[in-house]
Formats: sequence, C-alpha cells, structure tokens
Amino acid sequence: MNAPSWTTVLFWFFAAGGVITGYRVFRADSMVRAAFFLLASFAATGGLLVLLGAEFLGMVLILMMAGEMLVMAIIMVMYMMNPAGLNPMFMVHQHRTSVIAAVASFLALAVLPFVITLPARANPRPVAATAQLGTELLGDSMLVFQTAGVTLLATIVGTVALTSRRGRYGDAEEGSKEPPLEEEAMESP
Repeated sequence: MNAPSWTTVLFWFFAAGGVITGYRVFRADSMVRAAFFLLASFAATGGLLVLLGAEFLGMVLILMMAGEMLVMAIIMVMYMMNPAGLNPMFMVHQHRTSVIAAVASFLALAVLPFVITLPARANPRPVAATAQLGTELLGDSMLVFQTAGVTLLATIVGTVALTSRRGRYGDAEEGSKEPPLEEEAMESP
C-alpha cells in the first residue's frame, strides 16, 4: 500500500477543517467566536481551491473573508449590547427549520455529482487565467470597488473618531478647550 501524497493529506486536512469549523459556527455561544469559526471555514475552503488549481480564487477567498470577518468581529465587540459580543447566546433561530434546510442542502449537493454528466476531457488551461478571471469578475468596475473600499475605511475611522469620549484637547464631558499658544512661538525673529 502506497503512502498518501502530501497533496492528499492537505486536501483531507482542509476538507475536515472546513466541515468542523463550519459546524462550530452554529455551535459557538457568541457572535465573535462564530465569526472566527466562519473565518477558519472559509480559509479551509480557500486552501482546497488552491490545491485544486484555482490559486487566484483560493487566495481571493482567504483574503476577502479574513478582512470581512475581522471587521465583523471588531464591529460586534464595539457595538453589541452584550459586552463585546462574547457573552453566551443562542445562535440559531427556528432551530427545526434550520436543521431541515441544512440536511436538505447537504443531500442535494452530495447527490449532484452522481446525477449529472461531467465532461470527459479537461479544458485547456488559458494563457492568462488570472487576468481573464479578474476581468470577468470586476470588468470595468475596478475603480468603483477601490473607491468603495477607501470610502468604507474612511467611514470606519470617522465613526471611531466621532464616538470617542476623549477628544483632541481633553475629555468631552469636561469640555475640551484648545490649549493656549506659547508666547515664544508667537514672536517673530
């Protein structure tokens, strides 16, 4: 019996990790923990995509989900009513409906490869796969996406600055007052 290759070992590691952390998303007792389990599940899925030869999609998935889940966790820590989003809470609503929908979705996806006809030959690999995929995904919208990203970052920074109790010149509740200018700085040479 031959030993499994490192690719096979990594494939099963990512597959099992994705399923386990995906399950833990719904078993976690806080929103922040659920966000990090979801991040781990997406990272495992990205690892699978990289192993299957879709390096660009795998890395985009990992990078996008890492940013999204971290921002989501930070926002939950800042704004949730229960302290920092870490207190235990029941994460699933309509429990029976959720279980039925999850089992039905799993069965539909698990049966799909056995009922469809897959192509008998591999498609030729395009010369510039990454550039073609980027053009297909974003097309002429790259500037819009970049502008939206900078706008969202500015909004987050502005929100934190506006909601801060500590202002530039002191505590906001005590009344912030600009410090007096020093006389030496006012004198001209």
